[in-house]
Amino acid sequence: MQGCSSWLSFLLLVAPQFLLVLGIKMNIHKKIKEENGLEKIPHSIKLIKKNYIYGNPNHKVNVYVKVHRNSPFLVCMDISLSQNEVIDPTYLWIGPNGQILKGKSYVNLTSTGKLMVLGFRERMSGSYTCTLSYRVFRNDLRAEQERFKTYKFMVYAYREPDYTYRMSVHFETKACNLLANDEFFEELKKILNNLISYLTCHIADPSYKCHSVKRPKHGIGTELFIVFQVNPFARGWDVICHQLPADCEDVTNSHIRQARWLIEEFFRRQESFLKHNYKNIPPIHYIDHSFQVTRLDSCRPGFGKNDITHSDCANCCVACDPGTYSPNNEVLCEKCTGLRIKHYGAKTC
Repeated sequence: MQGCSSWLSFLLLVAPQFLLVLGIKMNIHKKIKEENGLEKIPHSIKLIKKNYIYGNPNHKVNVYVKVHRNSPFLVCMDISLSQNEVIDPTYLWIGPNGQILKGKSYVNLTSTGKLMVLGFRERMSGSYTCTLSYRVFRNDLRAEQERFKTYKFMVYAYREPDYTYRMSVHFETKACNLLANDEFFEELKKILNNLISYLTCHIADPSYKCHSVKRPKHGIGTELFIVFQVNPFARGWDVICHQLPADCEDVTNSHIRQARWLIEEFFRRQESFLKHNYKNIPPIHYIDHSFQVTRLDSCRPGFGKNDITHSDCANCCVACDPGTYSPNNEVLCEKCTGLRIKHYGAKTC
């Protein structure tokens, strides 16, 4: 037990020093934002001109709008036509369910045919069609023609997925039947939870197993295989979301990214701390480069992922199409066989 006690003392020593030396609470937010980006706009939203998306007379244009945000301006014109003079243009915008959008309180419709949908919600998803009419004159102005062009935009509400991380790490120990293994595991959980508690994140579903392992160029050793998840929904997370409901996923995902980085750095520095603080390696010690992490995504009810239908926004949780629903936090929308759902973002069948 003496060897284990020394290792537990080492863990207790490392945690506060780790936070102090790295200056994590001051600098981590900036680092995570630079490395990962707190909000990634789907690449399919091609902003040809500042917040403008032009139509295409030959095919529909897919647009993905984050919930509670304003859509980009949808331009009732294609890029080619926009480079020429357009005489006596008129614009007719039709929204989902055939609604004429002029005069609606939830749209910003400009005199030049640009449409912005305000405070976009999942039920606003669907087809937005604009018909442009204009005149074409001959040079002598004696003959004129009225021309029409129709542009179709498929606009979908989306959310960022909620992130959870599954992590695994190996520690070498003297034997599998040591009581010290349990004590070490419990202490490690406490330290990791303390490390990320200020982010309202916590360690979930932790477990470990002990195995004999033959590693290349080494003899047979005994290792603890430790697995756990890092979850952004510790006590207090909902308070933040009530304060910032439009940015809830941004906040929780920012926190979970920071928690991931903290834990990665904690294990990454184990070997260095051991070398500089102990002449003899403790009986239970971290195996260098054994740390592994996998991201697990989940979607809010009413949203799901579809890499085929929404390939331009494959990482997004998009509002479930009519006829489908999602009652839980899974990543797939289910077909509703009992009745016909006509709106986007259904949570029940």
